[in-house]
Amino acid sequence: MEILRVENLTKVYGKNETKVIALDNVSFSIEKGEFAAIVGASGSGKSTLLHLIGGLDKPTKGKVYIDGEDIYKFNDDKMAIFRRRQVGLIYQFYNLIPILNVEENITLPLALDNQKIDKDYLEYMLKLLGLTNRRNHLPNELSGGQQQRCSIGRALITNPTIILADEPTGNLDTKSSDEIVSLLKKSNKELKQTIIMITHNMEIAKCADRIIHIEDGKIVQEKDDELA
Repeated sequence: MEILRVENLTKVYGKNETKVIALDNVSFSIEKGEFAAIVGASGSGKSTLLHLIGGLDKPTKGKVYIDGEDIYKFNDDKMAIFRRRQVGLIYQFYNLIPILNVEENITLPLALDNQKIDKDYLEYMLKLLGLTNRRNHLPNELSGGQQQRCSIGRALITNPTIILADEPTGNLDTKSSDEIVSLLKKSNKELKQTIIMITHNMEIAKCADRIIHIEDGKIVQEKDDELA
């Protein structure tokens, strides 16, 4: 079942001499439960694409449908609810709240949305993340890999429609990167979580079911994992 459809998505910054086409008529779709990697060099438009899918920016033209809804027809309130409940964001630099411990950082989206915490699901999540024994630790008491695992938990805790991961291993060493990739794959398989991951690293991208290559704001190549 199709969970995401992008139609003729275009993003232009500036005008005349300063005009930059970050995305140029990009179209593709993602199936529910799919793990897709979008690969491209710095400046290729991949992060812009991710931000538009997540409702963090508005396109110059084009449409983004998630669960059949055109997200850019949402008013501000509905867009805020959409971002809070339907999109899980994972960034390169963790973005954890320094005065909150692991458990509090993971459950923060629920607290902000006045939702009750499912204690059983939280325990499952801590075990999945390998953070059960770190639940009361602050971010500065964690390794980089542990901090990123915490941020993944924060993205997963709301059971979002889609996970958007922007260079999730970009700030980690090889061992921690491998652990994060394994965790994303496990989240995809065990939780049936739909994941779109941005990366410039083809070895990291090969963990996905499908690779979408973007260059100069255009999709230039797609591969499944057997061909990657």
